[in-house]
Amino acid sequence: MKNVFDTLKERGFIEQCTHEEEIKEMLEKEKVTFYIGFDPTADSLHVGHFLTIMAMAHMQQAGHQPIALIGGGTTMIGDPTGKTDMRKMMTKEIIANNAECFKKQLSKLVNFEDDAALMVNNSDWLLDLNYVEFLREIGAHFSVNRMLSAECYKQRMEKGLTFLEFNYMLMQSYDFLELNRRYGCALQLGGNDQWSNILGGVELIRRKESKPAFGMTFTLLTTSEGKKMGKTEKGAVWLDADKTSPYEFYQYWRNIEDTAVIKCLKLLTFLPMNQINELAALEGAEINQAKEVLAFEITKIIHGESEAKKAEDAAKALFAGGGKGGSIPTTELSVDELGNGLDILTLMQKASLIATRSEGRRLVQQGGVRINDVKVETIDRIVTSEDFTDQELMIRKGKKVHHRISLQ
Repeated sequence: MKNVFDTLKERGFIEQCTHEEEIKEMLEKEKVTFYIGFDPTADSLHVGHFLTIMAMAHMQQAGHQPIALIGGGTTMIGDPTGKTDMRKMMTKEIIANNAECFKKQLSKLVNFEDDAALMVNNSDWLLDLNYVEFLREIGAHFSVNRMLSAECYKQRMEKGLTFLEFNYMLMQSYDFLELNRRYGCALQLGGNDQWSNILGGVELIRRKESKPAFGMTFTLLTTSEGKKMGKTEKGAVWLDADKTSPYEFYQYWRNIEDTAVIKCLKLLTFLPMNQINELAALEGAEINQAKEVLAFEITKIIHGESEAKKAEDAAKALFAGGGKGGSIPTTELSVDELGNGLDILTLMQKASLIATRSEGRRLVQQGGVRINDVKVETIDRIVTSEDFTDQELMIRKGKKVHHRISLQ
């Protein structure tokens, strides 16, 4: 059977390893318990988490045991990684609710039955720590000079790094130590922005327990400009269908830049490499075929095959000019609300396509709004019942955002 290390390497996951040859040998010869941390700062996972979840699924399919560590304790402090501002504090009740939502979403890719995977909350050990004992047992092993050289702290030093946040590396390292003691966890995985924190835990276990421990980080999903993928004008691309509809989710992947398509097919789908290599040979306009495969496969993983098919049909209907797909975001408008007509800015506000009228005014002035594929020339454009065909009309914002208005 193929070593999962080779699978992860071939598909482009692995960025850095603490001890590459030892990790490869361990994954080939042993059943390894590993963990990935998730801070429950929202009630849904988002695209930024998706890559590490896929890695977790590959690892489990190869016979290894995942631990999804929910940061119920660390979330009450905040991780400075990748932030220029301090994270908002959260209550225990909100954190518990978010953790439950995470488990439902993770279960689409990871099997938690019969302890095939575990979900653990670090609040179990962090919230009752004795501060003096923690400093003596853990703090003594960390160099402040070395911690300040970590990129995550450098970024925050410019605006002011609180002692609260400074403790985050110690707490995450202690998580790894606790998981090692309780479950025999020997490997921590995470995004490449977690490298400094992961190293802290690996070194702590080796010093305290005199046992091998390992860390491995994954490439981050970024655009050609180096920005993290998973953001739209509306904000994050969520895995929860109520936050990002299956259609919007499909469209996000259908419209990613050409240079990212094959990378995403390797990282975010289970398609075999020979099929991906065939898609990689496509050039010019044919790349759109690869994008359609990518969008369908990812939407199928997260939302199921039925929703993926609906989203695909809706996208094709729009492209063909029909606009009849059942998954297109829709706002229902009553005949009374429409009255003798609504101006375009009011209609767009009702459809939540703009946050302010000034935003809508700029869009119209820049030629970025269309009704039934006809450009809106002025903000004085009044939409009336005559604009509707079969009680429906389509608004297009920019090149990629389509929205149906249904007259009831």
